Amino acid sequence: MSDLSNAARSRIMARLKAAPTSVPPELPAWSPPAYLPDERLARFTALMEALHSEVYEVTAADWPERLRTILSNRGINRVMYAPATQAGRQLADTWTNDAPTLVAYDRPVEELKDTLVSGVDAAVTTTLGGIAETGTLVLWPTPDEPRLMSLLPPIHVALVEADSVVDNLAGLIAQAGWAKAMPTNAVLISGPSKTADIEQTLAYGVHGPKELIVLVIKRV
Repeated sequence: MSDLSNAARSRIMARLKAAPTSVPPELPAWSPPAYLPDERLARFTALMEALHSEVYEVTAADWPERLRTILSNRGINRVMYAPATQAGRQLADTWTNDAPTLVAYDRPVEELKDTLVSGVDAAVTTTLGGIAETGTLVLWPTPDEPRLMSLLPPIHVALVEADSVVDNLAGLIAQAGWAKAMPTNAVLISGPSKTADIEQTLAYGVHGPKELIVLVIKRV
């Protein structure tokens, strides 16, 4: 480094050190939003639907049959699911018809890439919960149910337990105990994939699923 560069560097550092310190402004008083149980679920549903998602309330016993009917009515032929999860086992055990066909995510991703990209019409995943404040799903992908299942097929079907919908993200972090074990890949989803070009023309499905179907499972 030349003497000129050293001198310039020294002047800059001297000015920075001589600059007066400032006190950061006080944060305004703020409390996270909170909702009553019925309001919480209603807000979550309304915001998800406003963001171009379909939301159905189902029960723990009937959601596989409801899902089969929803997908059959859309002409869906092949649906991927995770057989190693509890929801996946229930889906396989109670699937009452061969149409649509269930496709198991039961092999390494290298062997299922073509299937994920072009071999299924939809994929079913569980969720960690939902956020009422923003109408958002929270996914915690695992090796049994990887992120690609909710990213590559044209339709993503998300299962969310009604009592796992919380007021806000801070509440979900506290409820899930993230202070002790942070997820390596938490995914927040607020509707199907969408993007807009410079003319502000909105398009769905460019960077992910073009449709999002949410089954809110109520325990009765």
